Amino acid sequence: MPVSQKLPDQESKDQPRLVLDELVREGARRMLQGALEAEVSGFLERHDDDRDGEGKRWVVRNGTLPERSVLTGAGPLPVKQPRVRDRRGASSEEAKSFHSMILPPYLRRSKSIDELIPWLYLKGISTGGFQEALGALMGSEAKGLSANVVSRLTQKWSKEHEDWNRRDLTGERYVYLWADGIYFNIRLGEKDRQCLLVLMGATSDGKKKLLGIHDGYRESEQSWSELLLDLKSRGFDSGSALAIGDGALGFWKALRKVLPDAREQRCWVHKTANVQNCFPKSMKAKVKADVHEIWKSATKEMAEKACDLFAEKYEAKYPKAVACLEKDREVLLTFYDYPAEHWPHLRTTNPIESTFATVRLRHRRTKGSGSRAACLAMVFKLVQSAEKKWRRLKGYQKIVLVLEGRVFKDGIMQERDAA
Repeated sequence: MPVSQKLPDQESKDQPRLVLDELVREGARRMLQGALEAEVSGFLERHDDDRDGEGKRWVVRNGTLPERSVLTGAGPLPVKQPRVRDRRGASSEEAKSFHSMILPPYLRRSKSIDELIPWLYLKGISTGGFQEALGALMGSEAKGLSANVVSRLTQKWSKEHEDWNRRDLTGERYVYLWADGIYFNIRLGEKDRQCLLVLMGATSDGKKKLLGIHDGYRESEQSWSELLLDLKSRGFDSGSALAIGDGALGFWKALRKVLPDAREQRCWVHKTANVQNCFPKSMKAKVKADVHEIWKSATKEMAEKACDLFAEKYEAKYPKAVACLEKDREVLLTFYDYPAEHWPHLRTTNPIESTFATVRLRHRRTKGSGSRAACLAMVFKLVQSAEKKWRRLKGYQKIVLVLEGRVFKDGIMQERDAA
């Protein structure tokens, strides 16, 4: 049976879903309308004592503003915002003005929709296809998202990124850094895929923050140096931070030149994948388990022994795999010199990887005149949105001990000599 051909009772099966969608939209509309009414009532109550000589209120209700539609995740919601008037007139210095915090005057889309636009763009949806794409997602025509609107949003986000790149970084210390290069080939006509260099940091209070997004040429030393030098010029204080990244040589060369006091920790997720690639498919699961035995060890000594065992098992038949592991052995085990509570955060570049999990390296080239600047602006907005949901480091209280230079062995702080 053709996919397009519906079963006889298909329409009856679809009807409950349509009714449910309508109920959800109507419920959302009533909640929004009720919130607006409560907001206005609260404003009037705060100015209830503001009366004229005859005891009449100066600040009063004055009908509603014209109905408008707000695009939300539940679809377009028609709402009428209550209007407030001060009888003294706008020219009076004592006149009170009401400004809704829930529904600003020019809001046409909820924040969730603005966060969805970058994802769709990076997935290959052209600016002219947003109405159709969002219409399919929300059961509406999404009339407020024309190609011109999306283009204006992109320009606005590019300007926000430029301003963000000039912000002052003085006053905050960063104890941990995560670095990775994110590749994009969507909507770009260049031969080489666009590589965005992303750097995150953990502050002294354990909060993860986005430090920089740079449009680089692959993951070259020059590109990483430009990013790190730019951060230092704006007051970036790394001290002797621990940097976590994959085996890309460009970052580590730049780090040693620009931040020579920083320590290095290789990402175990990347290293595991690289080691597995040296084995036939049938052995990869077993090899992965053997590698996990190394970084799951309770002490550095036990991890060293697990490394020796791995080499003994596979050196004869798979020397490349052993060499891949051994060449970074020292910097793979640096995390043992830091609080054990922080280990889950330090062994991988997961804070960056998880943010781009559904975008990174999963694109197809599409038609259209995309640009590197537009891609950069979209990624910036995505990370800004994700940053609000990043979790604080476990055991963040011990960060101050790391900043003080206290010594940790196998995750446990060592007592200072009595002398």
